[in-house]
Amino acid sequence: MTPASDIAFTPTVKALQTERGSRASYARMEERGGFRIAITDDLAAFLATVDTAYLATTNAAGQPYAQHRGGPKGFIRVVSTSTLAFADYTGNKQYISTGNLAENDKAFLFLMDYAHRRRIKIWGRARVVTDDAALIEQLMPQGYSAKPEQAILFEVEAWDMNCPQHIPQKIDVAVVTAAVRQLEARIATLETENAALRAELEKD
Repeated sequence: MTPASDIAFTPTVKALQTERGSRASYARMEERGGFRIAITDDLAAFLATVDTAYLATTNAAGQPYAQHRGGPKGFIRVVSTSTLAFADYTGNKQYISTGNLAENDKAFLFLMDYAHRRRIKIWGRARVVTDDAALIEQLMPQGYSAKPEQAILFEVEAWDMNCPQHIPQKIDVAVVTAAVRQLEARIATLETENAALRAELEKD
């Protein structure tokens, strides 16, 4: 049985792994099936926290392109055990990703979680849906002001989570803002209590 990791580990890649000393460890992973295939509960939980992603596509000539996709946390939805989907909003109307997928449906999602120093790579095939208004509306995050133009359905063929090595830890501004507001509220409470205690001491 061909391991799922062969989607990335071509014969050339495996030869390089052998040359540079990492082939044995990856061979052991391949014996267990390689990369994961099904969308598991832990991947679904991770996607529920994602508000930014990079979608990579390639045209018929092999020219690659990576495009940022974003939205409220959880904008990438799990619609089956093997399929992800998200609403694609109106943007600069270059349509490079859309055009690439019309020529070559192979696609790749790269997801970063800087706060917890995690990254997930997802290989698969994607297609653009423009003629299903109900699906597009279903995928549109509630209350989000963007205008949906189409939907992207992404059929997962393999996925892998990398180690945190070399990932800088960065915190989302909304998380920092909420923490600062809590601290400011606590400081204000303490200052009020301090002023009251000082006033009591001055009475004595």
